[in-house]
Order: sequence, then C-alpha cells, then structure tokens
Amino acid sequence: MNKEVVYDAIVVGTGISGGWAAKELCENGLKTLVLERGRMVKHIDDYPTMNDDTWDYPLKGELSVEDQKNYHVQKRVIWAPKEDVKHFFVNDLEHPYVETKRFDWIRGYQVGGRSLTWGRQSYRWSDIDFEANKKEGIGVDWPVRYKDIAPWYDKVEKYIGVSGESLGLKQLPDGQFQPPMKLNCVEEEFKKAMSENFDDGRLVTIGRTAHITDPKADIEGRGVCQNRDRCWRGCPFGGYFSSNSSTLPAAERTGNMTLRPNSIVYEVVYDETSKKATGVKVIDSETGEELLFKAKIIFLCASAMASVGILLQSKSARFPNGLGNDSDALGRGIMDHHYKLGASAKVDGHLDKYYKGRRANGFYIPRFVNLDEKTKREGYLRGFGYQGTASRQDWSTSVAEMGYGADLKEAILKPGKWQIGVTGFGEFLPYDDNRVTLSPTEKDKWGLPQLAFDVEFKENEYRMREDIKKEIVAMFKAAGFNDVEPYEQESGPGLGIHEMGGARMGHSAKTSIINKNNQVHLVPNVYVTDGAFMTSSSCVNPSLTYMAFTARAANHAATAFKAGTFS
Repeated sequence: MNKEVVYDAIVVGTGISGGWAAKELCENGLKTLVLERGRMVKHIDDYPTMNDDTWDYPLKGELSVEDQKNYHVQKRVIWAPKEDVKHFFVNDLEHPYVETKRFDWIRGYQVGGRSLTWGRQSYRWSDIDFEANKKEGIGVDWPVRYKDIAPWYDKVEKYIGVSGESLGLKQLPDGQFQPPMKLNCVEEEFKKAMSENFDDGRLVTIGRTAHITDPKADIEGRGVCQNRDRCWRGCPFGGYFSSNSSTLPAAERTGNMTLRPNSIVYEVVYDETSKKATGVKVIDSETGEELLFKAKIIFLCASAMASVGILLQSKSARFPNGLGNDSDALGRGIMDHHYKLGASAKVDGHLDKYYKGRRANGFYIPRFVNLDEKTKREGYLRGFGYQGTASRQDWSTSVAEMGYGADLKEAILKPGKWQIGVTGFGEFLPYDDNRVTLSPTEKDKWGLPQLAFDVEFKENEYRMREDIKKEIVAMFKAAGFNDVEPYEQESGPGLGIHEMGGARMGHSAKTSIINKNNQVHLVPNVYVTDGAFMTSSSCVNPSLTYMAFTARAANHAATAFKAGTFS
C-alpha cells in the first residue's frame, strides 16, 4: 500500500456499523480505506463449520478444557463460543481487559465483526425512547427525534431484509417488513391467552428479524432463509444480514474500497492548525509494524468500547484527556441490557403437532410498562420486553435410565412434551459513574493500554429485574401453563452483548462528545456511529438503530465532502 495516499475517508471496523459506513461512503464516490483489527473472513469461503452437525465434534460441540481457559470470558454467554463457532470470538488470554467491576465483554475480531454472530433481532426506537432522558431529567437529551431517523430506518430495512408483523404500537414503530415467520401452536395459544387476560396493551408477536423471507426479494447476492438455524457459523445462502454477505460486497463493487485486515487502530491524529483529524495510527497485528494512514474523514465503527478506547488514546496538546473530550464525558454512561433472567413453563396438549425446520427466530412481547399513567410502575423508570420460544422437549428426556430393547427404540422416536421459555431485555439507565478508562498499568501484547471497566447495575436496574421475572410468571400462569419457574442466572453488564455509550450524542460539547450528525463536536471530520454514541439504551436490540444512524451520518459526510467542507 502507498502510505502517502490521502484517502477521502477511513472507516475503522467492519461490523454492523462499519459495513454500512463503507457501503454508503463508497457508493457516494469516496475513496475509502476500511481497517479491521482482526483477520480476513470472506463470505462463504471462510465459514468452515457452516454445514457441520453436532456429532462432527468429539465433545458434541462443547469446548475442551484448554479452550475453556482461552475463552473464559466469552463462554459467559452460554450459547457461545462452542467448538463450531469459537473462531468468530476472541481468545480472552490474548485480548485481556481490566474488570474493576464485572463486565462481560463479548467480542469478535475479524472482518464482519459480530455481524456474523449477532442475534438479528431488528426493532425501531420510538419518540418514547428519544424523549425519555429529557422528560425524566436523566443523562442528557438526545438532539434527534424519531422523525429524523425514520427515513433511514426505511432505507436500512429495505436493504437488509427484515421480516416481521406490523402492530401499530406507539412504543415500537412499524417498518418495511418482509413476510413474518410463523408462530407455532403453543405460541399461538400464548398469544390468545395474552389478549384475553390482559388489558394493558401487552401482546405476543413474531420477532422482527434480519432474515430474507420473501422468495421474490431482489437483494443482490443473497438468498432466502433456509431455516437451518446455524446463523452464527456464517450463512452460505446469505439468508441473514451480515457485513460479509451484504454491505462490504456492495462497497467492493464500487471499486472505491480498500480493505485492510490485521490493522489495529489505536489513535486518531489531530492537527492543531487545521483543527481537524488527519488520519489514524495503526499497528499491523501480524508484523508489529507501526503505520500512519491519512484521510479527510474518519469513521469510528470499531464497536462501542473499542471506539471509546481509540478516542481516549487520541491525546494531544489540545485534547490531553482524549479527542473531543473537553466535557469529561468520554468513557462515561456505559450501558447494556438486562439478560439471563425470565421464566420457563411446561405446556399440556398439542401432542399431535410439531414444527418444520429450525426457525431462527422466536416470539416477542413488546414493552408494556411505564408508557402512560395506566401502565406506570412504582420503583423504577423505563421498561422491558421479552424474547422467547416454545418447543418440544428433546427426545432424550423420555428415555428412562434403565430403558432398553423395544421400549427404548419406541421412546427415542417420540418427541417430548411442549415447553416454553422467555428471556427479559430491560433498559439500563446512563450513569456518569458507569465508565470505562485506560488502565494506567496494564498493557496488551502490542503495548497498548487495556480498557478498565467500572460498570454496575444500580437500584433502578435491580427493581426492574424483579418486575421482569414477576410479570412473565403472571403471564405464563394466566395462560394455564404448568410448572412455571422464574430464573435469574449470574451475569453482569455486557452479557446482553448490547454494550453502549461512552461517546454520547448531545446538543453541546459541554455535556457530550457527538453532535446530532454523529460528528465529534470539536473535531467535525471524525464521526462515531457504533454503539458508543448512544445517549440512552431503550429496551430493544440496538443494531438496527446503529445501522440507521450510520447510513445517515455517512451520507451527511459525503455531502459535506463534496461541498469541500473537509478540504
């Protein structure tokens, strides 16, 4: 590469946000360098386990004792990493960080980032979310409202393919949907029971998910979802959205993208004279070589905490505490969503029914608390939703310990009874003392300071968690389900894998880092469009919102670039 080239734009990161930034900038004609700290992963070619079955692994997919050490943080998420997908998660021994208080930082360092392993649930924010901070005097006010983002939600949904059901809810705006996946018989029973037993607006719908369901959909290079539910391994059909199958190929087709993996960005270079960023400093992870790449525009999309880390390391005489950090807001207001709590139950009947395929989606119960006076809860602010599924129990539960012969053969051919389970996802308030900083003593193997997390649930979160369990138990009992059991497993912030905040958006550089266009207030040719810019967290999965804001910001940057603003 010619290191003297000045690119029109540099995008740091290739996940959900980075892919969209690359696509939009390149399609607007900007010569764009895309930097990824991890290895190259090419769509289809680099999905080594995409067609494997559980029995293809010596431990049925479980990690070996050695790998449990290597992935000791990543395996805090029960479903990952397993043997079939560990290559899309970081080795924790190689990528340490400091937990002043427990923080479960789940990461994937490769081209595509966590867009390869995300849950794909795709929900819009509403003005209830954007206005909450201002109404309640919490944190800082968002400088945007739903009307500003709605056209970009439209654009993103049409492009990535979101299947779902329109509901007409004020707290969950409808979108540009492909045909919804279907609820199974027990989920339909639950849906009916909810409408018959509650009058506060709660309901059951199929999840809104970034899977192509319309066989006639014309989304270049991608096919319809095959209901294999092996999404986290990489989908050779492109049935679900990822950067690898969608936005990065779109950027590449323009001829304007240069993609460089194994490139650890650690600093944005600031020029005191022009008052602009001029490039980024990089360490080649394979050779250790230190590099400098120059551009007129910088997009930080490295994932929320990583982008905050880069800004904290970007120190100069003008910004001794990190780029754009006159407010001391940088690194503050770290959020996540509640996770690993909910309830399960057993369901009688429907033994003559089963389901076809492995639907890579579940049902969803949208937020129904603290929306108005009727639904107001005492003791906590904001709200929560639920994601869940009903299924028939594994055949092995029907096999008695002493089973043998004809009885055993008969038992293993019959599925068990129905069961249903739900997990709550609740909003996490933005607290200034929930923060991430640079460790003054601990370094990584490239000599860069490790991030130190001092983040915790507080009273509002603990009270909400109790209500999350209580309400789902009430719903299951109202539906007539049996053996209803609430659950809450050990977890900390981060385990929802929706970490947000640290470079919040706001009206002023006195209280925030990013303006309404995702530009650093004090260095406007630097944009931050991953989860770092989030000013509050809502209770819905955030990735669709990251994509909408990224598309909006990239088009703002392209327009400004063409007008000569960043010359």
